Amino acid sequence: MRPVLVIARAVVADAIRRKVVWMVIVFAGLLAIVAPSLPSYGVGVVDAVFREVAISLMYASSLVVTIALAATRVPGEVERRTVFGLLSRDVRRWQYLAGTWLGIFLVTGAVIAASTVVTIAIGGVVYGSLMTRLVMAAFAVWLEMGVVGAFGMALSTRVGAVTSSVGALVFVFVGHSISTLYTGGAANVSAPSYIPSLEMFDVVNAVSHGTGYSGVYALTMLTAFVAWVAILLLVATRVFQARDL
Repeated sequence: MRPVLVIARAVVADAIRRKVVWMVIVFAGLLAIVAPSLPSYGVGVVDAVFREVAISLMYASSLVVTIALAATRVPGEVERRTVFGLLSRDVRRWQYLAGTWLGIFLVTGAVIAASTVVTIAIGGVVYGSLMTRLVMAAFAVWLEMGVVGAFGMALSTRVGAVTSSVGALVFVFVGHSISTLYTGGAANVSAPSYIPSLEMFDVVNAVSHGTGYSGVYALTMLTAFVAWVAILLLVATRVFQARDL
């Protein structure tokens, strides 16, 4: 387990050197500009609109950071040949990939946490409402980004950074639309539960216009997250082991 943690720490340190956290400041600034200009739709409704905007910005910033790291980390280290030094020190390939994914997941979590803190602070100042429910949205977004990061990294073990980035974006699009495509948009038809989908991580309506989600639903998301990541890391390991370095 120690090699996994050491590699994860290296990924986090490298992300800080690449100033990934500046993306949080950019989106936080954008949120600060947009929030006060939201139109008044009525008492209580404007808060919901603000929460929707906040979650969207949180999702967009974390998605960019996740794909930027997941699609470039492995190809970059292979190109610079730094991965050979790691693998020659009794570090197995699955440990290298697991540590890389964990580091990306932690960085994304920090980005989401910072965005959430800024959002709650702005909501409190501008609207006089402490929107702690946004923490629930942050948790769901973080889990989804963990899945997206694992998929992007799995692609990057075989193809380049650009192809991995595009593939990860396609994965996100398909993951959120596959249920609709299956049912043809029919309101009275639902897709079978065995069809994998990222829709379960979409809690915008529940958090923005409702009271959030239950603990049971949180456990369901966590279970799906673990399953997704375990399968994707297994696939990534098999592909990476078959690669002649």
